[in-house]
Amino acid sequence: MPVIVSATTSFPKHYYPQNTLLNAAQEEWQQKRASVLKPLEQFYTNVQVNGRYLAWPLERYKKPTTFEERNNAYIETALELGEQTICALLDNAQMSPQEIDQLTTISTTGIAVPTLDARLMNRIPFSRGMKRLPLFGLGCLGGAAGIARTADYLLGHPDEAVILFAVELCSLTIQRDDLSMANLVASGLFGDGAAAVLMVGDDHPRARAGMPHVIDSQSHFFPETEHIMGWDVTNSGFKVLLSADIAQLAQSEVRPIMEAFLCKHNLTIASIDHWLVHPGGPKVIQALENGLGLRDQALTLSWETLAEAGNISSASVLVILDKFMKRMPFGKMGEHGVLMAMGPAFSAEMVLLQW
Repeated sequence: MPVIVSATTSFPKHYYPQNTLLNAAQEEWQQKRASVLKPLEQFYTNVQVNGRYLAWPLERYKKPTTFEERNNAYIETALELGEQTICALLDNAQMSPQEIDQLTTISTTGIAVPTLDARLMNRIPFSRGMKRLPLFGLGCLGGAAGIARTADYLLGHPDEAVILFAVELCSLTIQRDDLSMANLVASGLFGDGAAAVLMVGDDHPRARAGMPHVIDSQSHFFPETEHIMGWDVTNSGFKVLLSADIAQLAQSEVRPIMEAFLCKHNLTIASIDHWLVHPGGPKVIQALENGLGLRDQALTLSWETLAEAGNISSASVLVILDKFMKRMPFGKMGEHGVLMAMGPAFSAEMVLLQW
């Protein structure tokens, strides 16, 4: 059973309260169409976000930019956060970069070739023979899928150590000339940040009792749902696809999948002690609470993370994992948890944890 040893979170240095961001958005879009101002205020309030971190200082977003300029900023900031987050993770674990056998990077808010993991090789003294795995296009699903795929790898390499790094700079994708509901909602919901997770196989010396072990994972694909979430790649960059149908899918379709997944291990939804769920937005969190029939405060960490930093796409569920592990560094033997996220395609990824 692969083991999650530790997690670390980092954010850009620019943080703004939601009211400040709303004022800036109103100033920008009232010049294009005053009629968007009232729904814009509703969107920024309804998402229940108190503030967000941004890759750029706020004034920089008011200037016209090209896709190339934003993507260059994505690479620069992602590498800064990558070096900061991974070095902090290694320091906390008291491990050398030379001890890491694989680096997996996850991101969907920019493009880099050579990939981020290759560029990080020149900033962090990893072994030159370290394996690298860049994953693109998973969106909000990425953090949970990254944990699941890393666990799959470690089952076949039980003496190895892997770092999973997710970085999303959603603010650099907002389209200044797009007055669609999806773009307006995204401008008030999504934030920037990064997280890294250290995982080892069960034969590795860092694998210890009391740490969360990955027991199993389950992927689920919903057919003909490409319109639900994703990007249209345009001349001006990534244009967000974000459907109101997400909450309905979460409420009606996730429970039977979850029950079948847990049943394989003689567990029920009521058997799960801890829920680490990606905070897609208040409607999605509420839909999952209702659809799964969860107890009160089961998704407290999801609500808390959403309020503090917004939706950070793939990194969000790893931020929640970091919060959880810092508050409960060693769990009670035999307890179970589910780490879960949903994202483009439309898809769901569920990871079963045990302490």
